[in-house]
Amino acid sequence: MNVRRSAAVLAATVVIGAAAPAVAASPSPSPSLPSGLYGSGDPTYDGVWRQSYALIALHRVHAPLPAEAVDWLAGQQCANGAFPAYRANPAKACDPKLMVDTNSTAAAVQALSAARGHADAVTKAVSWLKSVQNKDGGWGFAPGGASDANSTSVVIGALLTQDLSVPEVRSGTKSPYDALLKLSLPCADGGAFAYQPDKKGKLSANADATAAAVVAVLGGGPLTAKADVRGEIACADLPDLTPRQAAANGASYLAESVAKDGYLKSALPGAEDQPDYGNTADAVVALAGQGGTGAARKPLAWLERNSAKWAEQSGPAAYAQLILAAETGGADPRDFGGKDLVEQLTESGPTPVAASKDDSGVSPWWIVGAGLAAGAGIGFLISGRNKRKRP
Repeated sequence: MNVRRSAAVLAATVVIGAAAPAVAASPSPSPSLPSGLYGSGDPTYDGVWRQSYALIALHRVHAPLPAEAVDWLAGQQCANGAFPAYRANPAKACDPKLMVDTNSTAAAVQALSAARGHADAVTKAVSWLKSVQNKDGGWGFAPGGASDANSTSVVIGALLTQDLSVPEVRSGTKSPYDALLKLSLPCADGGAFAYQPDKKGKLSANADATAAAVVAVLGGGPLTAKADVRGEIACADLPDLTPRQAAANGASYLAESVAKDGYLKSALPGAEDQPDYGNTADAVVALAGQGGTGAARKPLAWLERNSAKWAEQSGPAAYAQLILAAETGGADPRDFGGKDLVEQLTESGPTPVAASKDDSGVSPWWIVGAGLAAGAGIGFLISGRNKRKRP
């Protein structure tokens, strides 16, 4: 989410500055926003992320992807294949001091895969991600940073869009699943995933990391996640914990966390009693992936009742998260709590197509749009979604 990503960028700048000055500087904000970008907020820390999520969400509901928006995202890529959070002047080569990161790169891979026509850019981005894989099999936010569950999970999502076998993407003997398993907690501690070990090596449950890891293990990421009943949501400590069981354990933690109020609480200092809308949306996707739409019903209903103001204030990434939660959880993103999330997201970016009228005064794009809307209402089917290999 945007708040967490901004904090992660700033933290990475401080932590890796001495060891890796080549990626220590943050990009400078642009005085004016490019027309192809979704949202009106400062894109310095989340431009590529929110653009990617917007395109992924629109693709999931069969909405047209504006060429201007796709081109803007593709233009953010550096020559080495990596993406920064944002660069104001894509016509200029990436400065060696520009901070690139795994999260922006992996999200862009998924969005450009959905948009099609950018195979070379996707291949370069995936190659870069492989080149910065840590020895434990995972990824940190910035290249060279310690592996964390969120970054490792979003990269897994990118790998699966290319039909890559995640267990075979290794650094030495370790795969991305090995990195996630190291961050999983036993059932006595809830069965959740930690973001990272603390300075003493202790793991603490993190709902954001847990939702990300569950989705990654069960099918990838926002582009490929789907509701699919795999078994009961129950925690079990096995002698040889598999990624699938770790995901079930994580889903159990999320289910228990939302059982009382229907939402996850914020982990930010001083805000522990406040709802975390974005994490709750992510939890819906994770719960639906493990236990089917029924397992996600309560938090999804809570979001329908309560998320409109948050989404309006937060912008494109928030609308995208809600669309993904609704679509995966079995709700209608075009009528979510009385709001058309697809329309709201679309209005925050460039116009998908230039409307034109024939002699009768009827726009041909209205006819196409009506057909798309009708198709989107039949079961929320996602065309072209490949079946992924399960760990």
